[in-house]
Amino acid sequence: MTIDKSLKIRMGAIRNRNVLTRSERIGKLTEAERWQEGDPVLGLPKTRVQKVTLKKKKKTKKAEEEGAEGEQKGAGT
Repeated sequence: MTIDKSLKIRMGAIRNRNVLTRSERIGKLTEAERWQEGDPVLGLPKTRVQKVTLKKKKKTKKAEEEGAEGEQKGAGT
């Protein structure tokens, strides 16, 4: 039997998760000083999940010059 495409892991840990584990939530609450040692771990307040977005790299002049030089060298031979 094969696995359905929707169940396969394509990107692994790269994808953003919208739910944190209890230990991750406690870590974020501790950083924000909203949870102290000894507080109950059940019924934790909500924590916001920051989505990480990657910006596309812009081409630099150096990369463009190298590409132009490569075209000139190829045309001369």
